[in-house]
Amino acid sequence: MGNAGKFEERARARQLRVQSWTLSEIASELGVSKGSVSTWVRDVEFVAKPRNRGHTSQRPHPLHVRKLAEIERCRVEADEFIGALSEREFLMFGLGLYAGEGSKTNGTVSMANTNPRLLRIFVTWLRRNFDVDESRLRAKLYLHEGLDVLGATEHWSDVTSIPVRQFRAPYRAAADPTRRGSKHVHGCATVMYSCSTTHRRVMAMIEAISFPFAIRDSSVGRAGHC
Repeated sequence: MGNAGKFEERARARQLRVQSWTLSEIASELGVSKGSVSTWVRDVEFVAKPRNRGHTSQRPHPLHVRKLAEIERCRVEADEFIGALSEREFLMFGLGLYAGEGSKTNGTVSMANTNPRLLRIFVTWLRRNFDVDESRLRAKLYLHEGLDVLGATEHWSDVTSIPVRQFRAPYRAAADPTRRGSKHVHGCATVMYSCSTTHRRVMAMIEAISFPFAIRDSSVGRAGHC
């Protein structure tokens, strides 16, 4: 079959998983092992829903299949290139993440996001690289009215390993009928750690990384006035 065939199989498996196909159904459809399917779709969110089992699904357009295959190929290449991160590499990644997404408010190391993976990375990075007093970690949710606040709180508590008792009262956003858009079922979570020293250390590290670029930009600016 070759690598191209495998990439297309992976892409097709991921597409079917999004459509709520079970691992067994996908394996049978593609003629591969259930274990292979499980590996290919391990990061695809699965939402079970009733379907007509006798209905033959519409075949995707070949261009779409090739697109998914290219995405999967890039994913595999990235996994092979990146490999396991060293502690320093993980520290630097976290600093970059914080520089882009974190709060710059003095005295608090804080980040808000709807992506559970990014918030899990943030709290892991914080705990791994700084002397964190777990009792001072806090979280707060931004959640639209009508959504399950208890379920969302438990979800983010599981993501961040911050006890529910350390969550602050959530902000409940009223629905705006004039605006369209999907609502995140678990809302947006903010993780906060109040510690001036930790915040200063984080910002100093970010400054240390960006300082050489600031020097270069300053030199370019001076050269432009000659």
